Amino acid sequence: MELLILKTRNTYIRVREEQYFEVRLDKASVFPMNQMNLVRTHETNLKNQGFESVQIKKLILSEKDL
Repeated sequence: MELLILKTRNTYIRVREEQYFEVRLDKASVFPMNQMNLVRTHETNLKNQGFESVQIKKLILSEKDL
């Protein structure tokens, strides 16, 4: 499974009610690949709000038996 995630410097972004918070990976907002336009809008908003080094990353999840 591939998902989109936003990263700034060494932290990830959580989106809640159009507000942005720097969090650890396990608390970050993730988006399906078909929401790239929304993620790009969030990327622009983050940059406009002064977040540094904003990047869109692809998070690749896999499931395996233990």
